[in-house]
Amino acid sequence: MAAAGDAFLRARGRTLTAFRPDDECQWKGPFYFIQGADPQFGLMKAWTCGDTDNGDDEWGEEIKLAEQAVQAINKLNPKPKFFVLCGDLVHGMPGTLWRKNQVQDLKNVLKNTDQDIPLVFVSGNHDVGNSPTRETIDDYCKNWGDDYFSFWVGGVFFLVLNSQLFFDSSQCPELKQAQDVWLDEQLAVAEKQKCKHIIVFQHIPLFLSTPDEDHGYFNLEKSVREEIMEKFHKAGIKAVFAGHYHRNAGGSYKGLEMVVSSAIGCQLGEDTHGLRVVVVTEEKLVHRYYSLNELSSQGIEKELLDVLAKQK
Repeated sequence: MAAAGDAFLRARGRTLTAFRPDDECQWKGPFYFIQGADPQFGLMKAWTCGDTDNGDDEWGEEIKLAEQAVQAINKLNPKPKFFVLCGDLVHGMPGTLWRKNQVQDLKNVLKNTDQDIPLVFVSGNHDVGNSPTRETIDDYCKNWGDDYFSFWVGGVFFLVLNSQLFFDSSQCPELKQAQDVWLDEQLAVAEKQKCKHIIVFQHIPLFLSTPDEDHGYFNLEKSVREEIMEKFHKAGIKAVFAGHYHRNAGGSYKGLEMVVSSAIGCQLGEDTHGLRVVVVTEEKLVHRYYSLNELSSQGIEKELLDVLAKQK
């Protein structure tokens, strides 16, 4: 069992040390994981006061919400295989005043996650900057582990990507190139291994509802998006899970599902603070977004538990 202090640095050497590939490359029956996004300590105050650059000096509400998320996850039975946070861990951008305190407070909450439920971290734009540099990415890696990596769970291949390198790599083009080369290598490995599914985690969605929608702050630029979607489609990737939008959304491209989950923290639409439960079966993925109150009080609904119980 890893010590509590190691829980934040399990992504090392482009893999996740919580899972041994030799043990996890074969299908063993249905399982599930929890996806969360955007705890973003500091945004609720900043959004309320209309100063998203400097108004993030309080985050008490986000602490309570993150604590509720951890408590809800810890109560689940059976346990999820892992808990993935799809970016914007805190609101403070690299180098800003409150960032260090926000990071420490989030770690203080997350360290209470059941140690049998590995934490998987995905970098967001607030974690590495809108235009990341080698320095901002190095800083992220010191706190949360590698910014991109892959891992196996029960015959399913997971890829964690740094979507900010797709969004704006102008300050570190060599790092984008390195991720691109690595991604192609990983997809070649997945093809040889004949995995059950390939699933991607990133922060910025490829698109919010339709593959040909206009480019904006909350999705990737069209030409970049088209190249990635086609690559993912050809590789047989089943789904991409993202956050960033602070609302639930999604769509599909040639059988590739784009799943956009709302935030644990600040909501920008009509959704509630919540988490997504994702059940992985041999044939498909079944997922549902739960409010934190719902998951805390009732747990996972019987329909999903029944899917989970259908063994090999």
